[in-house]
Amino acid sequence: MVTLTMDDSTLIGNSVGDPELFASLFDRHADEVHRYAARRLGPELAEDVTAEVFLVAFRSRARYDRSRSDARPWLYGIATNVVAQHRRAERRRTQAMAKVTVDRPGSFDERSADRVTAEQLQPRLAKALTKLSAAERDLLLLLAWADLTYEDAAVALGIPVGTVRSRLHRLRAKVRRALGGIDPFKEEPTHG
Repeated sequence: MVTLTMDDSTLIGNSVGDPELFASLFDRHADEVHRYAARRLGPELAEDVTAEVFLVAFRSRARYDRSRSDARPWLYGIATNVVAQHRRAERRRTQAMAKVTVDRPGSFDERSADRVTAEQLQPRLAKALTKLSAAERDLLLLLAWADLTYEDAAVALGIPVGTVRSRLHRLRAKVRRALGGIDPFKEEPTHG
């Protein structure tokens, strides 16, 4: 199929004259956008958010910046705006996660220790997330859940990459303070 060899920019540009081609962009990125939406708002809203993201993208495809071959930052920018419309649901979900207490299992092997620690931190981390501004939360979740680069997050949020870096620096300090000095951003050492 010809659309497999097209980059996102070409595909979007060609879809202006042949709207059915836009379905290939959906096929490429819908699962990823859906996962991001599910993590932000819960699985019950993810399908609707994903549909809204691609509807907005379809309607604005003629204005897409064709110099960008990867549409992911554009789609995540749209997703961030759609999520903002659903922010009350996100806030309720995060507050509920903050109230959850995690029972420590009676026994577990060494491989599950990291997972248990993460589960125990979840309520405190969720509480810390509720105290972040919407802009801070959007940045953190685009980097952590959508796995965007700083540059792609800057495009998605419409801010300079320097702002991404400085905002992230302040954000990390806030979250560390909220977790009593624990750094959830510290990279795990590779075992090898």
